[in-house]
Amino acid sequence: MIKSTLALAVALGVTAQQANAAGLIEDSKASISSRTLYYENDQRGPNGVDQRQTATGLRFDYLSGYTQGVVGFGLDVQGLLGLNLGGGISPHSATTSNTISPTETDGSPVDEWSRLGANGKIMFSKTELKAGNALAPNLPILVSNDSRVLPASYQGAILTSKEIDDFTFTAGNLNREIGRASSNWAGIAAGGRKGSDGFRFGGVDWKVNKDLTLQYYYANLEDYYRQNFLGLVHVYQIAPDQSFKTDLRYFNSKSDGKNGSDSNFAYRNGFNEGNTGEVDNNTWSAAFTYTLGGHALTMGHQRVSDSGGMVFINNANVVDGRGRAEGEGGASVYLNTDIMINSFTRAGENSTFGMYNYDFAALGVPGLKAGLTYISGRDIRGSGGVTTERYSEWERDVRLDYVLQSGALKGLGFSLRRANFRTELPTATLQDQDQTRFYVNYTYALW
Repeated sequence: MIKSTLALAVALGVTAQQANAAGLIEDSKASISSRTLYYENDQRGPNGVDQRQTATGLRFDYLSGYTQGVVGFGLDVQGLLGLNLGGGISPHSATTSNTISPTETDGSPVDEWSRLGANGKIMFSKTELKAGNALAPNLPILVSNDSRVLPASYQGAILTSKEIDDFTFTAGNLNREIGRASSNWAGIAAGGRKGSDGFRFGGVDWKVNKDLTLQYYYANLEDYYRQNFLGLVHVYQIAPDQSFKTDLRYFNSKSDGKNGSDSNFAYRNGFNEGNTGEVDNNTWSAAFTYTLGGHALTMGHQRVSDSGGMVFINNANVVDGRGRAEGEGGASVYLNTDIMINSFTRAGENSTFGMYNYDFAALGVPGLKAGLTYISGRDIRGSGGVTTERYSEWERDVRLDYVLQSGALKGLGFSLRRANFRTELPTATLQDQDQTRFYVNYTYALW
């Protein structure tokens, strides 16, 4: 994949003879990051499995500047290495997904895994194009997951333009994904067994003024779904240390291509009409955050339509031509309810959430933060075409973060997180879980 990215650069005329490469080196940045994670997950159902595993991820990033001239060229390189330090799923299971590391055929974690990626990039005025296999989009219609030791990556191209003041335009086409705990590239899917031929998207962020931002995005995962997103973020500054934030989000998703007629492209997130896996969903959420000094209190509500669950990128079930697992999953979704264990996105789900965060810098302890989240979901429709029963679930998350502010290890960060999840859904669908995570993060800038 590196070769193909370099070939793109050559095809575009990037040679030492054609461009002044001074800015390419002078404006470059390089860093090495490490993340060690202890992960403990206890499934409390009758057939539940436990996972206790420690792993470290090492990441090298080289971000070049741009060659001088009207059109600038550059190259970003990323190297990733994962190391299993001990533990795994108990008992070893070849059918249970390991979200920390790739596994052997018996379900035991591999000792190490790695990958190398790169993006060629072009800058013209205020428009930038990146193409390669180390893309990590963070957009309403696709959030790249980075919740374990190594991040998920995508292959394709993304264009970002800020030519018009207060507007940011984004467009892209992606065709492959590698999960956060995988060493295999897989097709991009939405819960089905086959990867799509392409995920195409475009959108705009309009900063109406310093307090108000409006968003619109359109995405099409071929043979799975078409999706429209509308967003509004407004911050009312009451006083220098006091504000009120409004965050509104709306998704409309419909079936595309083979979805609904070919079981390989079926999407199931709770109830689906006729049990065909056809996408048909509206999801909206409203969150309001009051901030005073170090305190931040968020209250909100979210509603998923009865016709089908919220749809988003998830290649956990993708298999190759011989029926072997290719994907890993590790999906993220741009919703306030996407927390440690659950995302509260099943058909009919009606969720109320509250979040409290405190920054101890207000008490003279910079770098120390704490948070508590509680979400209650109700009215979930049963899967398999069951229309009469409704279910409830809830999750409580707590976290404590600290980053060293000075000394030789300035920037060294620690994060302790604990989640408890309980559900009325049948255990074949989802199980009660208790989860603990402890992260140690550090980034060293080489230059």
